[in-house]
Amino acid sequence: GKNNIKTEFILLGLAYNIKKLFTKISGNRLGISLFELKSA
Repeated sequence: GKNNIKTEFILLGLAYNIKKLFTKISGNRLGISLFELKSA
């Protein structure tokens, strides 16, 4: 029902955010974005 659709959208959103974050970190060869996350 509606609950399954809601859960699916939440999971999709999480997966999208994680993928975006991973791309950002791996795209930065020097790891500056990772360092900024730790020091923030």
